[in-house]
Amino acid sequence: MKGERKMMIKSKMKWVGLVGLVLSAFSLFVHFLLARFTEEGITDYQSSVTIFSWRPVFENPDFAKNSPSYRRLWGPVRRLESLHPDANPRGYYTDPRSESSGYVFVRIQGGFHEIRNSICDVVVISRLLNATLVIPEIQSTTRSKGISSQFKSFAYLYNEDNFMAALVKDVKVVKTLPQNLKDARRLKKIPSFRVPNSASPYFYLHHVLPVLNKHVVVELVVSDGGCLQAILPPQLEEYQRLRCRVAFHALRFRQEVQELATKMLQRLRAPGQPFIAFDPGLTRDALAYYGCAELFQDVHNELIQHKRAWMKKRGIVKGKLSVNSAEQRLNGSCPLMPEEVGILLRAYGYPWDTILYVSGGEVFGGQRTLTPLHAMFENIVDRTSLSAAWELNRIYGREVNLVDTKLRAPPSVVQEKKHEVWKNEGPRPRPLPPPPARPKYPYNIEGWWGWVAESDNEPESTVMELRTNAHKLLWEAIDYLICVEADVFIPGFDRDGKGRPNFASLVMGHRLYQSAASKTFQPNRKEVVKLLEENREHLYQANHTWLTSTRSHLRRSLIDGVMRASTESKPLSFLSHPVPECSCLRSDLTKRSLHTSSPSTWAPVEAALGVMHHCPMWMDSGIKTKLKEKEIEEDPDEDISSSSGLFFRNSGGNHESGGGELIKEESQLDDQEELEGAD
Repeated sequence: MKGERKMMIKSKMKWVGLVGLVLSAFSLFVHFLLARFTEEGITDYQSSVTIFSWRPVFENPDFAKNSPSYRRLWGPVRRLESLHPDANPRGYYTDPRSESSGYVFVRIQGGFHEIRNSICDVVVISRLLNATLVIPEIQSTTRSKGISSQFKSFAYLYNEDNFMAALVKDVKVVKTLPQNLKDARRLKKIPSFRVPNSASPYFYLHHVLPVLNKHVVVELVVSDGGCLQAILPPQLEEYQRLRCRVAFHALRFRQEVQELATKMLQRLRAPGQPFIAFDPGLTRDALAYYGCAELFQDVHNELIQHKRAWMKKRGIVKGKLSVNSAEQRLNGSCPLMPEEVGILLRAYGYPWDTILYVSGGEVFGGQRTLTPLHAMFENIVDRTSLSAAWELNRIYGREVNLVDTKLRAPPSVVQEKKHEVWKNEGPRPRPLPPPPARPKYPYNIEGWWGWVAESDNEPESTVMELRTNAHKLLWEAIDYLICVEADVFIPGFDRDGKGRPNFASLVMGHRLYQSAASKTFQPNRKEVVKLLEENREHLYQANHTWLTSTRSHLRRSLIDGVMRASTESKPLSFLSHPVPECSCLRSDLTKRSLHTSSPSTWAPVEAALGVMHHCPMWMDSGIKTKLKEKEIEEDPDEDISSSSGLFFRNSGGNHESGGGELIKEESQLDDQEELEGAD
């Protein structure tokens, strides 16, 4: 009896164990199903519990939006209010012809702003040649760069379907080449052109078009951030508006990037306060190109000099290897440091609790460079403080793990044999064996490279670095959307490592097209450096005269910067200044501005920008109600002598600043001068 009882107990235990295993397997199966098919629901839940590092702090969150001070700091620029975006064709413009000259396949290399410029150029070239454009390739490989295979090439950054739909009346666009031409390209049997930067329409019509007619397909390799000259002849003005339609309407980022940027904008605006976007423009390439190494110390100085030597060998830099950085800075050729931009903004009147978004995938010098700016503004944010790690990982797609967790292999047998041979052979004394090669450090996040003294060449990029470079395209896409929508934008530098307009220039061009009256400061670096040097010993104890001069310069830069860009930036990049080709004048606003402003201040702006085309009637009718509301408001040109009496101000005694003791200004500033023209 006892034996039978034991057997029954054992059999019951086996059944219990078996049932437990079945339930465990079933729960795992259900878990995988939920993870696979309810990703959106899980994402929504995660977004509701995400904890961000940014905790906004405000001294006066209920700042009156109808006050004169608010309008001076955040209000629109009145002298540019009449400009409205208008990229529609104005003359005779037909749909693409049914018979195409052939296919244009394009490979684009470079950073975010170079890719964007190049895509607009190749669309115009395809229209010029009456060719069918194959969607450009911006990431030639995915596996070798460790990028997710979920997104390929153009679709890694932009929305292919929107691109094709937006250009249906301009250019024929296809996703891939026909199979026979695809095979020919794989065997390298199609003609290829490495296109020079800013090539003329003549080059394409007399060199590329005959080859296209003969072979039905050509491949263009674009590597210098643009393959068509920025300023086209007057008879090709419609092609300039096509550039605008591509850049500002057809090139939409893919859905995941758009959604994350929208969420981050909502989080920025959640406190109910306007914000400033600041792009430092501090990249190693730009600093090396303009010879600004002495703005930094220690290894950063060596890194810039090393890069300049490398650029000089390849003909990118034409000047001397050693350049006086102090002279370059006085000439306005070097970027404004974040500390200097912070001083300008505080001098203009922006309080310490202003929200400041810092863009840029790379700030050379790391967080140490931004420390003085953090001391002046409490609410400094970037993409990492407005998004969680899982949100950024989601836009990258599914990527393989590149972290090597395996143990390193022991030294090879051949090396051990060589060491033994050296020990036992040859007469003594013998020279010591050469030391082992120093390892090349695989990280370069903050600019700490271990290869500066080892080689004159730049090290080959690792797979992790190639992946990071691809991620930077997505980071800059998010920064681009936020900077375009910002209430105020200010750049630290507007040139890249080849002397051409950079990311900040594209942002300013987009803002000029989309909302010309939005405040976009474009300070003249030469004048700013002169102002800073005049008061170098008392920057944090600025007097009334210096503050007035600085405010006056920033106020003038709202208009002067636009005019300067038309002569300095536009010849290098049309998208940095798409006026007057892509803008029109709102007639109602023009008449109103002529009544409220003196002709001597208004006429030069119109004449310099060259905008003479009046907007269609349907555009004017949509703004009549807004004009009536503005007429009721208080005139912002009134005297508001009760301006902020503090340059740097403490927050109830609790706000600490590393920029020095916060000093109260001795006298109040009269803002009447700033209001005349800035608003």
